[in-house]
Amino acid sequence: MQLTGAKSTRTKSNRPEGLAERIYQQLKADIFSFRLLPGDRFSENDIADRMEVSRTPVRQALFWLEREGYVEVFFRSGWQVRPFDFDFFEQLYDLRIVLELEAVKRLCACPPEAQPLQLGELKDFWIDQPRLEDGQTVSRFDEEFHMTLVAAAGNAEMARIHRELTEKIRIIRRLDFTKDERVSATYIEHASILLAIIGQRTEEAQRQLHDHIAVSKAEVRKITLHMLHQARAENDGSLPS
Repeated sequence: MQLTGAKSTRTKSNRPEGLAERIYQQLKADIFSFRLLPGDRFSENDIADRMEVSRTPVRQALFWLEREGYVEVFFRSGWQVRPFDFDFFEQLYDLRIVLELEAVKRLCACPPEAQPLQLGELKDFWIDQPRLEDGQTVSRFDEEFHMTLVAAAGNAEMARIHRELTEKIRIIRRLDFTKDERVSATYIEHASILLAIIGQRTEEAQRQLHDHIAVSKAEVRKITLHMLHQARAENDGSLPS
């Protein structure tokens, strides 16, 4: 199983769009890896100096991030990573559950000879191959597991919406995978979900998937500033200065 990664909708063909795209992707990576934490403030000059670029592509990248809900601008006082909105994250998890349960229902309806090849690839990674141990690596494959299930169900619009919300909750998932026990639990739960889908046991597959996602959703309200700073320290990151 190979990670496909999130597809950017940005234009990469020329400057300054290509440079703004690179800055956009780097800042988003900084947020997801806890180098920039919710509530952190910075200026366009801070980013421009750190990345050794002019302010123009930095501003373009920040406007893209603002439109997607990752940062917000303050008149004459710079930018800020948007603080955690717990209600918003819980709503995203509710939508995620709806989409994935429907995907599982459709996959379970496929007779064995018509089951998507992706199910076999997932089974090979999560059941047959030796387990990975690094939490952040497994978190990326965990994302891929869930996106693959939805994509395999055959509805491109469902898959697009699911990819977008997956990116928005990425920081929650990565926090979850800072716990060693989450890696082992994920392998066990994914294996059970897959076997139920392959065996066309719809209710069992949906129940197990719902419980699996609910564990991550429950972590949303437990997030504290201390946890975020601890995650930043473990990732050996630093803020732009």
